[in-house]
Amino acid sequence: MLLSHLFTRTSKDAAADAKSINAELLTRGGFINKTMAGVYSFLPLGLTVLRKIEQIVREEMDAIGGQEVLMSALAPREYWEKTGRWDKKVFEPLFHVPAAGEQEYALNPTHEEIVVPLVAQFVHSYRDLPFGCYQIQTKFRNELRAKSGILRGREFLMKDLYSFHPDAACLDRYYEKVQGAYDKIFQRLELTDRTYLTYASGGSFSPYSHEYQVLLPQGEDAIFVSIEAEKQGKRIAVNREIFDAQKTVCPVTGGKEFREERASEAANIFKLGTKFSEPFKLTFNDEKGAVHPILMGCYGIGISRLMGIIAEAFADKAGLVWPASVAPAQVLIVPLAKDEQEEPFTVAQDLYRSLSKKGVSCLLDDRLGDSVGSRLNDADLLGVPTRVVVSLKSLKAGGVEVKDRRTGKVEVLPAGKVLA
Repeated sequence: MLLSHLFTRTSKDAAADAKSINAELLTRGGFINKTMAGVYSFLPLGLTVLRKIEQIVREEMDAIGGQEVLMSALAPREYWEKTGRWDKKVFEPLFHVPAAGEQEYALNPTHEEIVVPLVAQFVHSYRDLPFGCYQIQTKFRNELRAKSGILRGREFLMKDLYSFHPDAACLDRYYEKVQGAYDKIFQRLELTDRTYLTYASGGSFSPYSHEYQVLLPQGEDAIFVSIEAEKQGKRIAVNREIFDAQKTVCPVTGGKEFREERASEAANIFKLGTKFSEPFKLTFNDEKGAVHPILMGCYGIGISRLMGIIAEAFADKAGLVWPASVAPAQVLIVPLAKDEQEEPFTVAQDLYRSLSKKGVSCLLDDRLGDSVGSRLNDADLLGVPTRVVVSLKSLKAGGVEVKDRRTGKVEVLPAGKVLA
């Protein structure tokens, strides 16, 4: 893509109300635009990043046999009344949407109330179990204070997976399988070294649930990292609720020493048991014809939140630093030329076409009327992994100037050797 074709623009200054690093840099870079508190639009470059994160998550869900669906964003009031969560005193984040007449709908922040009656129409026998279905969909939460950019919003993109099982042992096996898939997701996003499997309250069915917390200096959550586990090469932590219940900490982590860190929750996994299957009478017949409630698990991961986490985790003073797996492009080419007839521009154009033919995603900064300084600053701000500057000076030196955005390493290479 040519940068001159983008309808969006970069900005030198952050908006006055951009309090978080991700909101500041993503807005300045033209990746997102704030509609109102907690609600953002994703612009062309931002949507590219979002879709790449989404695809990584989708591939790992498919790899464990997840069946993708897309469920309704609206739900009838009676579904939420069945589970007791229509009452805002019970579930405060739920948006109530008035409809024609005296009807009201729920704008779903989560989809247990939709997926369970849906599955109940099709699943009746032990032969139908186990299985998992997932979706990637926009969710809505009536947050009292929407802050931290796209880390906590009233509207956000999320992957939620729901699994269905005949017994607890089957649920346990699937739970571990999802943990493995999540480990691969964080590895592909280059977040493994910053991510801690964090024990949280498990509710009535299970002693613990798990959160995937990513270390961030400005993270909203306090987690307590097990120093003993780290010595064994494990990244295990507990959240404040568990930490305050001192008697549970040692058995969970195998240690007594902890280090407090700030972090942001990127994902969570729960064993739901029959909490939602019983209200909707989601049951199955076993081999002998006996009827049992189906056990469930749910597994969420914030797609748009991950984008904000990645933005903050890798940023430096100059701007964003995207991992190659989710970057808006692999290469940003900056020709330093007065016009399109000068050699630096024609060489840059040829390089852009050559790399594009090889399947390398490229951005070409053809904004020749802008100053060299502002264009190079924009290159750093946008965070594309490889920057290529084509100038008369570099051509005389034998090629083009190639800079690695993360390491800052600069070298002059023949144009044909870029990403060769």
